[in-house]
Amino acid sequence: MAVLLGFSPEMGSNRGQVVNDVVKVYGPGGPLGPIKEVAEQFTKETGIKVEVTAGPEEKWIDQAKQDADIIYGGSEYMLTEFMHDHPEVLDEKNRTELYARSVGILVRKGNPKNIKSLEDLTKKGVKIVDVNGAGQLGIWEDLAGRKGLIPGISRNIDISVKSSAEAIDLWKANSKLDAWITYESWHYRLADVTDLVQLPEEDKLYRGTPVSITSNSENKKKAKQFIDYLKTEESHQVFQKWGWK
Repeated sequence: MAVLLGFSPEMGSNRGQVVNDVVKVYGPGGPLGPIKEVAEQFTKETGIKVEVTAGPEEKWIDQAKQDADIIYGGSEYMLTEFMHDHPEVLDEKNRTELYARSVGILVRKGNPKNIKSLEDLTKKGVKIVDVNGAGQLGIWEDLAGRKGLIPGISRNIDISVKSSAEAIDLWKANSKLDAWITYESWHYRLADVTDLVQLPEEDKLYRGTPVSITSNSENKKKAKQFIDYLKTEESHQVFQKWGWK
């Protein structure tokens, strides 16, 4: 449901008036790049405005409960967790999977520690930042467990945070952090401060990007139209440009 913008006290009875010309979309920061780009293309082609708000959930959840038409997740488990935490917001029947993205290793520009593999992350002196949440819960452990590298990588995790936003702030502020096991897509948002080490295909781990129309949206027709547009090959190419499969 989109709420009338630009309310002022003089408007009185217009408070909360529903207008259906804006599709309100909320979700984590990771998929923001492609979703925002596709939203702009969709608006140009259809004239339907799409407003995307992204970042840590606590920054937008109160507003989303009032006017969200669409919620997207940074992984399948992330949207499921959202549904458990806010059962009144989403309907499982309206859930759609978009595209998968793979995990890689972000390193400093020029890769000064010469990190080329998961094994290199176990070397003495390598400092790793870990995001223990935000769609990345358990990612490093799943990758390391296949190769018997859990003890070595665990030893080198210098700091663990809850969100990608925190990890980005730390990465920019602390040059002693050498690596971040995360989605390849983050490199395309942080190309000025990271290089990307891609894992061999047999080592890669993929997670999905789900999206769902909210239960209380009064703009379901246009919300569905936007989700259908997200599923087109044209939109898929945008996601691929940002690091999705």
